Amino acid sequence: MRLREWVILSGTASRPLAQKICEKLGKPLGRCDIRRFSDGEIFIEIGENVRGRDVYVIQSTARPVNDSLMELLIMIDALKRASAKEITAVIPYYGYARQDRKVAPRTPISAKLTADLLTAAGATRVVSMELHAGQIQGFFDIPFDNLFASPVMLEHLRKELAPVSDRLVMVSPDAGGVERARYYAKHLDATVAVIDKRRTGPNVAKAMNIIGDVKGKVAVILDDMIDTAGTLTEAAGAVIDHGATDVYAAATHGVLSGPAIERINTSKIRQVLVTDTIPLPEAAKSSQKIRQLSIADLLAEAIHRIHNYDSVSSLFI
Repeated sequence: MRLREWVILSGTASRPLAQKICEKLGKPLGRCDIRRFSDGEIFIEIGENVRGRDVYVIQSTARPVNDSLMELLIMIDALKRASAKEITAVIPYYGYARQDRKVAPRTPISAKLTADLLTAAGATRVVSMELHAGQIQGFFDIPFDNLFASPVMLEHLRKELAPVSDRLVMVSPDAGGVERARYYAKHLDATVAVIDKRRTGPNVAKAMNIIGDVKGKVAVILDDMIDTAGTLTEAAGAVIDHGATDVYAAATHGVLSGPAIERINTSKIRQVLVTDTIPLPEAAKSSQKIRQLSIADLLAEAIHRIHNYDSVSSLFI
């Protein structure tokens, strides 16, 4: 089978990550001129010949969320109108994923709306990292690959926590994350604990109780994202109060909005791991407690396998 030529492009929200992915694949990042009119409208001109080619557009819908999403949609539309054969939207962080169901009368399902917009724009496949709600894949009628950052996180945690490997406990900050905690515990030969959390409003959570033994152990709190860090710092305080000797945290997406960085810096957490699905703000880069790991290798491998019609199932771990 003769493979089509392929092009990798990036929006402004994921340019550093896209450069790393291109380096891993040994390909140049495609030219794309992204401008804004004085009223804020976005204009995009593709600087590559994409007719009949497979195109991979790398763009997280990170802050500013709506601008990043609109950028991605316009870029996909430009590619469709330029006769690209296949358009794969590589969205390391899928925004609006927390709005995956109606939580009250007369509220939207914005994750579904986002899926419809991407499909209508012309995307023929989507690749993302650790969706907040896995069922979002079902909102699409095109192939969707949901990858996980666990290989990168596990490799770092094995090295970082080797001296205390016999005292590790993986902590889920809520009932929904128990499967993730069990997976990490299995690979790190650790135990599992769960925090009984009550959410009183958007971005507001109160740690209530801990199910499992954390006394005398080194706790690793696992989540898919850290937004305002309210849940994380409440969880850290709870495990320390219940006897844990040290606390680490790991999350794929470092949204880090509002008071998040200040909360982390003043918390009892020793280190917070996030990936580069979202670029870190300057305040986070200068924090002694926040460390960013790259998932460029993982996404590069996924893109390579997709283009070569190889299986990507081994990456779904």
